Amino acid sequence: MLLAVAAFGIAFFCLTLWCAVTVARMRDLPTWRRFLPLALFLIAAGASLLRAFDIPEVANAIAFPLNLAVVVLSLREIRNRRRRPQEVRCVVGEGNGAGA
Repeated sequence: MLLAVAAFGIAFFCLTLWCAVTVARMRDLPTWRRFLPLALFLIAAGASLLRAFDIPEVANAIAFPLNLAVVVLSLREIRNRRRRPQEVRCVVGEGNGAGA
C-alpha cells in the first residue's frame, strides 16, 4: 500500500512539473500567465519541504491545494492554446470559400 501511495505521489509531482513547464514555454501568453503555474509549483514545493523542519501543518494546508491549482490552471491554458489554432483555421476557411 505504501508503494502505491509513493507511486501516486511521484506521478502527481511529475504531472504538476510537466504542466507548469509546458505553460511556461508558451510564448504567446502574457508573462504573468506563463509563470503563474511555475511560481505556484515552487511555493508548493517549498511548503512541502517544511515537513523536514517539523512544520507539517503548513505543508498539509498549503502544498496540495497549490499543486492542484497548478494542474487546473496549466491544463486550462494548454486546452485554450489547442483550441485557438482550430478557430483561426475555421475563419480562414470560411473567407476562402466566400471569395472563390
